[in-house]
Amino acid sequence: MARRRTAPLESPAPAGTDRRSDVQSPVQYLRGVGPVRASMLARLGIVTVYDLLLHLPRRHEDRRHPTPLAALTEGPDRGTVARIERIQMIRTRRGGALVRAGVADATGVAHVVWFNQAYLARNLSRGQRVSLYGRVERAGRGLQFVAPEVEVIDPEEEPWLVGRLVPVYAATEGLPQRALRTIVREALDAYADSLVDPLPYRVRSHHRLVGLREALRAAHLPEDEAAREEARRRLAFEELLVLQIGILQQRRDVEAMPREAAYGPAGDLLPRFLASLPFSLTGAQQRAVDRILYDMRQPAPMNRLLQGDVGSGKTVVAAAAIVSCVDGGYQAALMAPTEILAEQHALTLGRMLGPAGIEVYCLSGGTDAAERDVLLRAIRSGRPVVVVGTHALLETRVSFDRLGLVVVDEQHRFGVMQRARLRAKGRSPDVLVMTATPIPRTLTLTVYGDLDVTVIDELPIGRHPVKTHVRPSAAREKVYAYVREQALAGRQAYVVCPLIEESDTLQARSAVELARELSDGPLRDVRVDVLHGRLSAVQKAAKMEEFRAGRLQVLVATTVIEVGIDVPNASIMVIEDADRYGLAQLHQLRGRVGRGPDQSHCILLADTPTESGRSRLDVMAATTDGFVIAQEDLALRGPGDILGVRQHGLTGLRVANLASDLPLLEEARTAAEGLLRDHPQLDGPELAALAAAVERQQAERRRLASVG
Repeated sequence: MARRRTAPLESPAPAGTDRRSDVQSPVQYLRGVGPVRASMLARLGIVTVYDLLLHLPRRHEDRRHPTPLAALTEGPDRGTVARIERIQMIRTRRGGALVRAGVADATGVAHVVWFNQAYLARNLSRGQRVSLYGRVERAGRGLQFVAPEVEVIDPEEEPWLVGRLVPVYAATEGLPQRALRTIVREALDAYADSLVDPLPYRVRSHHRLVGLREALRAAHLPEDEAAREEARRRLAFEELLVLQIGILQQRRDVEAMPREAAYGPAGDLLPRFLASLPFSLTGAQQRAVDRILYDMRQPAPMNRLLQGDVGSGKTVVAAAAIVSCVDGGYQAALMAPTEILAEQHALTLGRMLGPAGIEVYCLSGGTDAAERDVLLRAIRSGRPVVVVGTHALLETRVSFDRLGLVVVDEQHRFGVMQRARLRAKGRSPDVLVMTATPIPRTLTLTVYGDLDVTVIDELPIGRHPVKTHVRPSAAREKVYAYVREQALAGRQAYVVCPLIEESDTLQARSAVELARELSDGPLRDVRVDVLHGRLSAVQKAAKMEEFRAGRLQVLVATTVIEVGIDVPNASIMVIEDADRYGLAQLHQLRGRVGRGPDQSHCILLADTPTESGRSRLDVMAATTDGFVIAQEDLALRGPGDILGVRQHGLTGLRVANLASDLPLLEEARTAAEGLLRDHPQLDGPELAALAAAVERQQAERRRLASVG
């Protein structure tokens, strides 16, 4: 058995070389892996040797202080070192294997049992000293280890998993912890000493970071907790630095684009538009408009993210930018993720911009052929029109002649490449990205780090925060009695049906059944209808118009209403099985009410939720601050789930924790800015390995974005 290294080497490598290309080779060819285990590792996202080296432990078990047998207590995570006194294998009636052992030390004795691990009876023998780690239970008058990890202590060599912090990895079927530990150790022994550190010495020195080889060894097999955290910090910093350099390069490329939309002196269209509004802009809205209009007259095209909580009035800010674009003789396009949201935007913009003589078209999968032809001719002609649409805007035959402004709503629903494809339909148009999902600063600096950020941080005058209540299903009768009372008093309500992730069809059926149950029961004298994603665009639009006009009092719906629905008279929302939804989705759903002058209420129905489900409900009841909710969501679920399928993995982070590493991220951002200021092309021998790491990471981002 190879001896554990206690002092990792940090031998110098020739400047400008990057022998990490070796670790980019398939993990299949690592000793002890082979094609079968390689397929198992692939399920964990491990394809190359370097993937394996960065498959860091989820935690470490502390086996540094084995407990004498006389001091053992019941419970998990118990460890000891003892001598095997006897061992036997018993065949069970069903053909399984039961291995029993008795162990002893100077203080006492204990029993050990393993299930269906017959090989242990062959590999273990009387007289061997072994390390045991696992659960201890009461067995008769004594104590018993149940299926513990076991390692024979070789008296000639130092055992590498005894008396130390032992890694525990995310594993997969057929590849247990012991096998993973052995494979990772093999990779460390074979490759760690040949790695070239992509971080220049001056960066490591300035930020007090250990070298790459030392970090990788300590991340897997640390001497103590301090060494483990030091290793994690160094590897996380490298990830964040590489990511930030790529983002800043992308930002620099956008800023170098020549502006196509060269606006002349501003006309009177924008003042007329603002004067026609039945309300005054809030201070935050006015600041956002001023910033955007300033951007639109700069030499480089605008690339801005507009964040605003649900109901904060982002649409009117976007409308002001659209008016300014059209006033300058250019076309504007607004892309939304769903037909309902696109139709809502088209309707709203039509009402806002129609009095100023601005044409607004809507393009979606449900647009009929004749209307589509009229729209396509309008945008090909170069007339300064506004087109609101879904992914249909990305179709090849949608060809703009003078596209000056691209607005993307609910950006988290789209992939980065989709935003780029819409932008490519013009010649460097301005881009305004909007989201009602508040984004923690860590995600702003990573996924959206190429964008300038504006935040609308106040609600329009007269809006009241929505009051949120958590109720058990036993209170459903009282809840729907309250809904009925409010509906008969002239208010309107949404009821969101239980979340069924497996099938849109099943969830549609669930919504229909819930609507029927309510219509036949507690809401029998109230006008109830149902809205779900399986309806046609025409049917959805008709039902929404019925609800908007007040001819329906209760709308039972799936999460199709999560965004884009604006009915000021709707002041009640009931969400069934609320603990099954994510925080961000609950916040978005709640944002459908509270848009009028009346006090609104959101009632979350949930029974015996899990601990995480209860945590989400508690957060929802405690605050309406979207940024607090977003940070809690990040901590509970992580960035992959928050960003969704289309964005998942675009950060490329395996070590850094976006819920807790904001200081380190900002440190890496500053370092990236300094490196690019001094070496815009990352040229020179000292930066060759870092430049190669950036290119690999950017290539992976492009691949994931294109898949999304």
